[in-house]
Amino acid sequence: MAIKKLRPVTPGQRYRIAPAFTEITKSEPEKSLVVTNKRSGGRNNSGKMTMRYIGGGHKRKTRIVDFKRNKFDVPATVKAVEYDPTRSARLALLFYADGAKTYILAPEGIQVGQEVKSGESVAPEVGNALPLSKIPLGTIIHNIELKPGKGGALARSAGSYAQLTAREGKYATIKLPSGETRKILVTCLATIGSVSNSDHMNVRLGKAGRNRWMGKRPRTRGVAMNPVDHPMGGGEGKSSGGHPRSRKGLYAKGKKTRTPKKYSNNLIISRGKKK
Repeated sequence: MAIKKLRPVTPGQRYRIAPAFTEITKSEPEKSLVVTNKRSGGRNNSGKMTMRYIGGGHKRKTRIVDFKRNKFDVPATVKAVEYDPTRSARLALLFYADGAKTYILAPEGIQVGQEVKSGESVAPEVGNALPLSKIPLGTIIHNIELKPGKGGALARSAGSYAQLTAREGKYATIKLPSGETRKILVTCLATIGSVSNSDHMNVRLGKAGRNRWMGKRPRTRGVAMNPVDHPMGGGEGKSSGGHPRSRKGLYAKGKKTRTPKKYSNNLIISRGKKK
């Protein structure tokens, strides 16, 4: 994927760094694989605002993505690479030999007309989904299951990938995008390659209005509020506001939020990178 710097013919374009969309081959989604996405505006079923800073934005349709890849040994052809407004990665439209159609996360480098497959006996090539027991060590993977048959849960955003580093008994050792190293059952599926649209991290919106088109409203800083509204509010002039915390008073930086007795604690070999 490429990005482009626009000519500064308007103030909004002066600082904008936009995606080039060169890999997109189809502009309209597959009708059978989309559902309507009704916006809540941050309101619950009684109309009360329960989430701040949400509202407006362009209409979007949700694409139904196959994270399970459970049509084993049925070849599928990549018919198109498409844009998805609800996620950072691109989608690949697959037409299976038995007539079924699905979307999958498009791996980096996938081409229209390419054949992909899932199963235990398929080759470890880009776009194919295999159990961790059948993937060669050192392979770059994404869309990794945590529980067999539940569907991919790890390494799904644009440009992300994990690496299979070791296997011992019924567990494989995976290095995740966060830097964390953990064990996952070798019967879990993963897809070969890294997720597409790796330049997503370099995109700059250029103006506040583009955030509004995404349904994000302006966020008020806690230190700009009154003491009645936020623990960090109040004070004379531009006072710091104390230790960063949420509106409910929970520390925003440094407080450990992981459950101390979580079931997967003994599967984690090392934590992620220190900030």
